[in-house]
Parts: sequence; structure tokens; C-alpha cells
Amino acid sequence: MGFLGKLFGKKEKETLDQGLEKTKEGFLSKITRAIAGKSTIDADVLDNLEEALVGADVGIDTTVQIIERIEQRVARDKYINTSELNALLREEIGNLLIDAPSDTLYTNFDLPVGKKPFVLLVVGVNGVGKTTTIGKLAHHFKAAGKSVLLGAADTFRAAAVDQLTIWSERTGVPIVKREMGSDPAAVAYDAVNSAVAKNVDIVIIDTAGRLHTKTHLMEELSKIKRVIQKVIPDAPHDVLLVLDGSTGQNALEQARHFTAATDVSGLVITKLDGTAKGGVVLAIANQFQIPVKFIGVGEKVDDLLVFNKEEFVKSLF
Repeated sequence: MGFLGKLFGKKEKETLDQGLEKTKEGFLSKITRAIAGKSTIDADVLDNLEEALVGADVGIDTTVQIIERIEQRVARDKYINTSELNALLREEIGNLLIDAPSDTLYTNFDLPVGKKPFVLLVVGVNGVGKTTTIGKLAHHFKAAGKSVLLGAADTFRAAAVDQLTIWSERTGVPIVKREMGSDPAAVAYDAVNSAVAKNVDIVIIDTAGRLHTKTHLMEELSKIKRVIQKVIPDAPHDVLLVLDGSTGQNALEQARHFTAATDVSGLVITKLDGTAKGGVVLAIANQFQIPVKFIGVGEKVDDLLVFNKEEFVKSLF
């Protein structure tokens, strides 16, 4: 566990606490009200708790699961007082968040051995902070001593390529791009080819974020995967879906579309600092059984944190 201490130092903890401030205030004040004047967990407390969880955008399905588990615990242990409820909630919420498999754990922005270049595909609709997330990831991987290459395969928006180019310049990381309207798969192919030729550690590929026709999105992402696999048969090694945490249930809907369109293997939840809806992290991770790998809690480059479920749950409480 040594590296965990290094990863979640004082600075990261402060950033996380500040980023979840709004969610925590809303969530905890509702829980406090739910148990005010009560000494034991009864039907009233559970009803109020259900309301508090739904209010934090934990979602109906996930809330029902949490409440049922607490009911089972109360029935089993016969007497649980309200002061124990926080500990119980922390435990149950922690149980809902699944762990990332060890071959794509970016604990200290390290990469699995034997996968070089490591191919990271980033998906998500426009406006969720996708390109910014890629820029921040490039910064962190480079700071961790990795060689990084960016692939601008979101060729439908000039702004997306321009924005990624700015990040490329800011982080000093090379970028592979073509003119607007080019075939996204061709850009992805060029990027992976270039990464192999230059012996780069990680190539991060941006993809178009349009949801207006799901079949079109499916075809495009499938094609990108196929051409990447011509160069590296087991790539992409990770597919990260970026979601805007402040949109609450809308983020759930996007997750539904993207998980149907491609094999999403990890989540990045952004903009958690501007919302009281941080509970959506639990809803999405639990409903789709996909691990959260990074969370964005601010504008600064260091405000993208590797997700640590223990620390996340601690910060919520």
C-alpha cells in the first residue's frame, strides 16, 4: 500500500475535499436532517435517507440498493443507532464502487508492463471536458516521466483539433492531426503508427462526441478500433468515457449510449466542483459496473485526480 500514500498526499486530499464541497454540504445536511431527533434507524429515518440520496443524484436504482442493504443490516444486528448510520453508509457506498483491474490502474500515472505503446481511447459528448481531460492526462503522464503522443481524431469540429493543439503546445507533447473533416480512423491509425515508430509510452486518442445518431457513433468507434488493431492487435488498452458530473441524470443517459456503442472500460467524471450532484458518480459506476478512474474537481491542471474510492467516500462524509 506504500504507493497509495504517495498518490493521495495532503495536496490531493485537499483538492478532493474542496472539489466535493457542494455535494458534501447538500448530502450531509440532508442526512443530518434525516436522523434529527432519532435514536434508532426506523422507517422514517430510511425514508428521509432515501430522499437525501436521490437528492444527491445517487439515482433511484442505486438508492434502493443502499436502503435495502441498510435494512438488512438493521434487521440482522437488531439495534443500530443513528450515530452508527454514517459508518454504515460509508461502508455500503464503498461496496458499490467497483475497483479498476490492475492492468489499467494509473496509481501514479504508471503504465502496465509489456503494453507499449499503451493506447488510450477517449470518448464522450462535446462539452463534457473531454479535450481538457486529455490535455491534463498528457500533462500528468509526462510529469511521471512517460513519453506521450496525442491523436486528434475528433475531426468534425475544428475547435476540438485547435483545443487539443493548444494542449499539445502547453504540455510539450507531440500531436498527430489532419485537416477538419478527415476520416477519424485514418488519424487514429496515423497516431498509433507514429507511436510505434517513435517508441512512445502512451498514445491518447480523442474521438468525436456526437450522439445524434447512435448507429453512426457505433460505426465510427468500431472502425477506429479496427484500424488501431491492424497496428497493435490488443489495442485500445483502455477506453475512457468522459462525463460531466454536473449534469446529473443526463450523464447517466450518455453513459447508456456510449456503453452500448463501444466497450467502455473506465470512467472520468468531470466538473464535480461546481455541483451538489456528486452522487451521480455512484449511480453511474454502480449501474454500468464500470470503474471510475479519474475525477475532475476544478479548472487547474492538477485538479484531475486519479480516483480513489476510499478517499472519495471519506470526502463525502
